Amino acid sequence: MPMIYQHISALRAALQSYRGTQNDRQASPTRIALVPTMGNLHDGHLELVKIAKQQADIVVVSIFVNPTQFGVGEDFDSYPRTLDEDVAKLATVDADYVFAPTVDEMYPVLPPPTSVLAGAITTQLCGQSRPGHFDGVGIVVSKLFNIVQPDVAVFGQKDYQQLAIIKQLVRDLSYPIETIGAPIVRAADGLALSSRNQYLSAAERQIAPVLHQELQHLAQQLKNNAHSQQAVESLLTETRNRITDAGFTIDYLDIKTDALDSLVNTGAMFNAENKNLIILVAAWLGRARLLDNQLVS
Repeated sequence: MPMIYQHISALRAALQSYRGTQNDRQASPTRIALVPTMGNLHDGHLELVKIAKQQADIVVVSIFVNPTQFGVGEDFDSYPRTLDEDVAKLATVDADYVFAPTVDEMYPVLPPPTSVLAGAITTQLCGQSRPGHFDGVGIVVSKLFNIVQPDVAVFGQKDYQQLAIIKQLVRDLSYPIETIGAPIVRAADGLALSSRNQYLSAAERQIAPVLHQELQHLAQQLKNNAHSQQAVESLLTETRNRITDAGFTIDYLDIKTDALDSLVNTGAMFNAENKNLIILVAAWLGRARLLDNQLVS
């Protein structure tokens, strides 16, 4: 079973034993990986841990429902907290440490007077409907990086914009951390795994795979033809209409160049010369806000 720590000082002390002296590190470096989560783990999270185990000797999984990334009226209070079950699942993939701090441990003052602002990238996609969300992500990830001091950190590509922001954070704050984006893990019917999927009713769960099916259909249309901007907008409108008709309320459906840096630098939309694209969507189905994306070559 992984060791569980709730206090920053205790986790730091445990990890320090692997770092040793500078000569020790040069002779036999021990790589430490971090997998940040909010708990209520599913198979997608466990895949992140498996990837981390391939990249490092020691894997730390953080489990912390971070209040600074929840807005007014969002599901912070009701977000599922299942620490015992999570630790049991992590034991099956050989995670070494679980860091499960309290809110008071992470934020002696809440809201924290110090900010880590994500900048212009938050003016698009999820940032438009969740103002302040990514700034909350920025401060908690910065704190986790400082606490664990990992050599590598693994995040899921389902949260594509978040991954872009974290890569920006690593670049701009000069963290010596390799950031890995892990492929989306899906259920057999194509629905991207998410802790919030449990908010779906039985009837909604039957409808939910339509979101991925529509992304695949749109991707195939883009692959088959070289489209003008006007044609792409028409395809997007048709896809939005079908998703809405299926019962979803769309937050956004957009196409960007398939480069995390493009979100950071420009948020570039499709143009005829782009060969690699990504379709991004967020949509509500009942209480569940579902995210997904699809690469297009």
